[in-house]
Amino acid sequence: MPQTVFDDPDGTLAMLRDSVATLASRQPGAASLRAKRARSGDVDRDLWNSMAEAGWTGLLLPEDLGGAGLGLAEQAVLSESLGRALISEPVGAGAVFASTLLRDAPASAERDRLAAGLVSGELFVSPAWQDPSQHVHGAPLKAAVDADGVVLTGDRHFVDGASSATDFLVVVDAGSEALVVSVPANASGLSASEKAGVDGAAIGRLHFERCRVAASRVIGRGPSVAALVEAAVTNARIAIAAELAGIASKAIEMTIAYTKDRIQFGKPIASFQAVQHRMVEMWSDAEFACASVVNAVVRQSEDDAKEAAMAVLAAKARCGDAATSICRRAVHLHGAMGFTDEHDIGLYLKRAIALSATLGQPEAMRLEFVEVERAA
Repeated sequence: MPQTVFDDPDGTLAMLRDSVATLASRQPGAASLRAKRARSGDVDRDLWNSMAEAGWTGLLLPEDLGGAGLGLAEQAVLSESLGRALISEPVGAGAVFASTLLRDAPASAERDRLAAGLVSGELFVSPAWQDPSQHVHGAPLKAAVDADGVVLTGDRHFVDGASSATDFLVVVDAGSEALVVSVPANASGLSASEKAGVDGAAIGRLHFERCRVAASRVIGRGPSVAALVEAAVTNARIAIAAELAGIASKAIEMTIAYTKDRIQFGKPIASFQAVQHRMVEMWSDAEFACASVVNAVVRQSEDDAKEAAMAVLAAKARCGDAATSICRRAVHLHGAMGFTDEHDIGLYLKRAIALSATLGQPEAMRLEFVEVERAA
């Protein structure tokens, strides 16, 4: 099956793939997704804790912060494998985004506390950095700084794990400077609400009403905040693109198996030329998606920042398109059974749709790609 291919001299990447397969055999992703949907939950904490025990939640954190000290190639392989297994926990936000931001933030006791809790699974640290858009109700978040700390007022949208989070990493404009503030989920003046997403996961909104946060919880400030967020978004987009590539590859595998077993007119439908042509198209789309992830990872280690940024945007766009289109065609090739909720292929499609929209739809990524390409 199509998959990302990196050099793996010490076998670390193969071990990561095997460890995800082992976890999925004990805690199947489809069953977890259905259970979350049934209870209107946002995070399966048992599954998240198992992922923390395996070292996945702190994969990108350096060893001096308790993490594994691994890189984007390992994260891409892990996320791709999670996509294949339909393990739908918010790794992009709760692990990759949070880890990258904490890794690059200035040293402080609060940063170390959050990193340790993220690695152990004791804490679920969710980033909250997106203002409501013009189509979403709410007010942009603002901060007032005084001698005792920071007072937050406004809203943050598109927050993963808003109900399950123990802490939020809030990026906010304080007028003359930007801040990254650690806000406990039980802080006075903070309320969280969620709505179910297309894949059963929950999309959260935070409302701050004069929520006071101690000065010791400010873990980043000034011009460096923009760079912190940019790096976190970049890594999260790579992880999400890899997860989408894994979804696409697994959907093809499931469809090949089904078309070999499904008999029509006395022969497997996989023997029909029209079906074979469709499968080849799906296969090539998945191969290109996996290659785009590899290219994005490789570009991050090179000196050309512009090419690196364009590679990430291209990967997110290509993988989003590939996963959704492949899964739609897979549902079609499964026939009437593919449209039933009992069959897992529909869950892969819904997960692909949700991830494709996360941190930028393919159309938005292509427009941003053109802007970056044309920039001096």
